[in-house]
Amino acid sequence: MTQTENTAVSFTGAVKTYGAVRAVDGVDLEIGRGETVALLGRNGAGKSTSIGLLLGLYEPDAGAVELFGAAPERSVRAGRVGAMLQDARPVPRVTVGELVTFLASRYPTPIPVARALELAGIADLAGRRVDRLSGGQVQRVRFALALAGDPALLVLDEPTAALDVEARHTFWDSMRTYARHGHTVLFSTHYLQEADAHADRIVIIDRGRIVADGTGEELRRAAGGNLVCVDLAGGEPESFGLLPGVRSVEVRGDRVRLRTDDSDATVIALAELGAIRGLEVIPASLDDAFLAITAEGGAPEGRGAVSDMRLPPRGHDQPRTTRTRGITV
Repeated sequence: MTQTENTAVSFTGAVKTYGAVRAVDGVDLEIGRGETVALLGRNGAGKSTSIGLLLGLYEPDAGAVELFGAAPERSVRAGRVGAMLQDARPVPRVTVGELVTFLASRYPTPIPVARALELAGIADLAGRRVDRLSGGQVQRVRFALALAGDPALLVLDEPTAALDVEARHTFWDSMRTYARHGHTVLFSTHYLQEADAHADRIVIIDRGRIVADGTGEELRRAAGGNLVCVDLAGGEPESFGLLPGVRSVEVRGDRVRLRTDDSDATVIALAELGAIRGLEVIPASLDDAFLAITAEGGAPEGRGAVSDMRLPPRGHDQPRTTRTRGITV
């Protein structure tokens, strides 16, 4: 199978503007068939517009977007795409079963209705009217509708919004079951831990540009690895910045926090200096990585080829030194 045949989603220099705002600014992105990819970004970063381009709801002003080697609207009409969008509203005076059955009948090779209801966790709601369901139940109906055509590509926009903890676990179990059968899944979420746990790749968009693309572990490493915390014990903050692997130094009261690419090397160097009191090594979280990466992605125009890189570059030569609680260096 060629690269094109193995590609489910392709953005090539895609641009979408609204007046002076470039909501999508030269996005290049490929998603292979069978991948599960999370799309992360702050509010207004370009996620929803990118999804709209992908589904053929908008035309790009420049560049191209393709699904399975064809224009998005062609793949959507062929029933190869199922979408679960945030702003979809319940249809009044129909039952869950009637609605899913009707939509499934519009597709050439639908999934059995009972299976769609089971995967969405709403088999017991088949006889209930959609407009009398709770917000969380309606969200699960949207998932069943997205599954109705047995799509090769499933697009989920904030799929676990309004779901309680138990329902979120059930949803992700169902999504993984669906993905295991070779389906491609693209989902956006504000729950970073969900992206870390359930996506093969995480793509971060900021100011309309792709600023990072990799696994959760790769993004954490790119953002500065782990935190090594020790007592300051009279040491100079600048000297900690010279230790192996250290990217930044932050002083909080009598504690120093070192963000490091190589926590082992940093701890060994601290031990050799005898500056090991109160040692604590904290693994970097995806939240840390997201904040660091989007802070970089928010650099002024002209930053360069950040969108062309798998992971955002970080300088190693000048670790940052900051103090909090009113003490400044």
